[in-house]
Amino acid sequence: MLDEVKNYYGNTLQSSDDLLTNACCTGAEPPEYLKGVLSGIHDEVMAKYYGCGLVIPQQLEGTKVLDLGCGAGRDVYALSRLVGEQGRVVGVDMTDEQLNVAKSHQSYHAEKYGYQKSNVEFVKGELENLASLGLEKNSFDIIVSNCVINLCVDKTAVLQAAYDLLKPGGEIYFSDVYASRRVPENLKSDPVLYGECLSGAFYWNDFINTAKTVGFRDPRLVEDSPIIVERRDLAEKLEGIEFYSATYRLFKLESLEPYCEDYGQAVIYKGSISHHPHFFKLDNSHIIESGKVFPVCGNTESMLRETRFAEHFEFIGDRSRHYGIFEGCGTAIPFNKDEVTQASDNSTGCC
Repeated sequence: MLDEVKNYYGNTLQSSDDLLTNACCTGAEPPEYLKGVLSGIHDEVMAKYYGCGLVIPQQLEGTKVLDLGCGAGRDVYALSRLVGEQGRVVGVDMTDEQLNVAKSHQSYHAEKYGYQKSNVEFVKGELENLASLGLEKNSFDIIVSNCVINLCVDKTAVLQAAYDLLKPGGEIYFSDVYASRRVPENLKSDPVLYGECLSGAFYWNDFINTAKTVGFRDPRLVEDSPIIVERRDLAEKLEGIEFYSATYRLFKLESLEPYCEDYGQAVIYKGSISHHPHFFKLDNSHIIESGKVFPVCGNTESMLRETRFAEHFEFIGDRSRHYGIFEGCGTAIPFNKDEVTQASDNSTGCC
């Protein structure tokens, strides 16, 4: 399947207009500050973007970021602007055609951003074999990935390598496609369904368990949206499986517990993170308004106190007294099912 994926993204797809579904295509409206960043990226790079979400977390200035499956480099160059000249962004991809486009515009973006030299690097390699690429363990503040891990056969290896490459307190912040049930093996061999990011999708609960197994003890869902497969012939092959585009953040923190425990703690957001003066969104259950006391579980407190976000919060309470499970933890499918349909005879994209 690896060769089929390389061919699909290196030859079959020449631009986002060639996609047959909206699975590998962002529909979310970016925030205003990010629109300005994206408008400065070279047109050729933008035309070859196949992502399914926004992989731009908060507080990026001066950080070292790794982009897994960077393609032609749209997210790399957006992050390059946001980490600043003193930050660094490394992109990894296995497709020569995509990397050639990405590398050809390094000088363009450095000049556009007013940098003395480019702060990005592109490395050819397979995500399942990150350990062979010479990347230093425990060296990255943030790892991002945009609709690529579903294309990997050994997803456990990818998540384990990501965990190993992150600094303690770092995070992987990534968008991908998830399935409502395990995808049958016969569909995984379909080159179109696989290349369109559908038949290689993680069953969501397998993803949660795999993430916990490699060390990401408390995966947090940031946002999600249903994927509508409008091509009837493709929808019929999928046998009623529902698909979702979702963004998760996974923190590398030894202090995280298997479940959200209540210690009577709370935080106050200072409103001091650039572009986020009014609230801080940790995940879809934790949108923390600035200046207001916000009760949190022990894990959420750790995600804020033991990471790059610590200086932007006041912390109330400790773990000297335990009050049981923090309300709100559940095991049902986490995604919004209200808008899911698989209909229509024609295919339309969202790019």
